[in-house]
Amino acid sequence: MAHLSDTETAIEPAAAKTAGRSFRLPTQWLGVAPFFIFALMFLIFPTIYLVVGAFQNNQGEFTLENIVALSQPSILAAYWISIRISLASALLGALVGLAIAIAIVRGGLPPWVRSATMTFSGVASNFAGVPLAFAFLATLGRLGLVTVLLRAWGIDIYALGFNILSFWGLTLTYLFFQIPLMVVIITPAIDGLKKEWGEAAATLGATQFQYWRMVAIPVLWPSFLGTVILLFANSFGAIATAYALTGSSLNIVPILLYAQIRGDVLHNPHLGYALAFGMIFVTGLANVFYIWFRTRSERWLK
Repeated sequence: MAHLSDTETAIEPAAAKTAGRSFRLPTQWLGVAPFFIFALMFLIFPTIYLVVGAFQNNQGEFTLENIVALSQPSILAAYWISIRISLASALLGALVGLAIAIAIVRGGLPPWVRSATMTFSGVASNFAGVPLAFAFLATLGRLGLVTVLLRAWGIDIYALGFNILSFWGLTLTYLFFQIPLMVVIITPAIDGLKKEWGEAAATLGATQFQYWRMVAIPVLWPSFLGTVILLFANSFGAIATAYALTGSSLNIVPILLYAQIRGDVLHNPHLGYALAFGMIFVTGLANVFYIWFRTRSERWLK
């Protein structure tokens, strides 16, 4: 009995320790708690609020009138212009960014060139809004530095049809952050091209062009397409740069949404929610395709 008592005495502290451990707070989650709180407060809850508001009228009743109102010619035109600008800036930014990334990774340039380019790209990819709009106005506006210098050499870009407050002017402005973003995202994918693949291709008698056409490009293709889609979503939702640069002269969805909610036009916040819902749908669909392409590319780069 004494032996059993001693055993029970030894087991009791262990059981107490186990019980204490089972009720211990999951402290490993405290580090990511600010992220989840931030995402809930500034992303998930506002998104749910907008989506619910898109299907309500001013009395809070369910309706589809706001969604049907998106078929108005002016709203459809705004979506079409936004999609065109986003596609143009995404494709041009992706092509130029890809060329830069290939040059700094596999072009045989000094290491400091890659370091400087990546540092600048990391900063420039987040440079947008009023400062970027002012920079382009000061550079390519009617009295901008480049415009004045070209005019002194007999080239008047505005007489040739260029206008910074136009489709191509806004697209060119977007390229300032689209190209660096492409460089930042696609560089790891280019780094993932194994040297053994190039050596094996050379051993089999393939030229450099054949290696890129038959090996490198197929491997990079999912990453490239995924990044193009990400760039599209990035420019589709941009408003600060577009509004500061063009004001209301260019009818794109973010500016129309801003005017609708602020009350510059027929004040109908729920139609504004429907516009936002349409933007959420487009960017959400783009991100789904981005994740899908990213997953496919990671299979090759592991």
